[in-house]
Amino acid sequence: MNSTLPPPTKRSRQPAVLPLENGEHLSVVEFLVRYEAAKELKKCQLIEGTVYMPSPVRADAHAEPDSLIQFWLASYAYSKSGLKTYPNATLLLDQENAPQPDAILCTTPKPKHRVWLNQRGYLCGSPELVCEISASTRSIDMHEKKRAYRRAGVTEYLVWLTEENTVAWFHLTAGEYQLLPANKGLIHSKVFPGLVLDTKALLKRDGAKLVAALGGSGGSNHPK
Repeated sequence: MNSTLPPPTKRSRQPAVLPLENGEHLSVVEFLVRYEAAKELKKCQLIEGTVYMPSPVRADAHAEPDSLIQFWLASYAYSKSGLKTYPNATLLLDQENAPQPDAILCTTPKPKHRVWLNQRGYLCGSPELVCEISASTRSIDMHEKKRAYRRAGVTEYLVWLTEENTVAWFHLTAGEYQLLPANKGLIHSKVFPGLVLDTKALLKRDGAKLVAALGGSGGSNHPK
């Protein structure tokens, strides 16, 4: 035996990362560690400290509506300056909430601003507008998630209830969400000048008319 060889060293064993489980209660830090380790998972959320796992995505109830909302928001954002739209980005609201909204429209993230990017590239803070496509997740979107967005100061919250064929667009007023009125089927954002939702076009899934409603609006490029 060669006595010049160094003695074998013990390999330090890294603790195994536990898998995420639906309904589990975690902090945002614990949630992100497990979510990042679960490469096969594409959309998990932490709402009021509870883990919500993704369900299969139906083409008619979610995928197509999602593409329309993204198209509408992107058409608006890219015609302005200083705005960003984020599809399906994890949003760090607070220590108990890391939702993954279907769409976010906000001013460009900046340090010490209402929204910013942390060192790992996650969006943090309180965006001006969050959108959800709600089919199987209606009870969460209209209750726990709505409450979390309201408490975090998300100014506007749009929910497309696809199975009910209706849309609800809320504006934060005096700490509570109030429905924005529809005038002849058109809903106007109070935050983003010129952001108009043609609800009839949306519910008919007419992308051309949906975007055309944005064309006739003027105003500032930035939220007030």
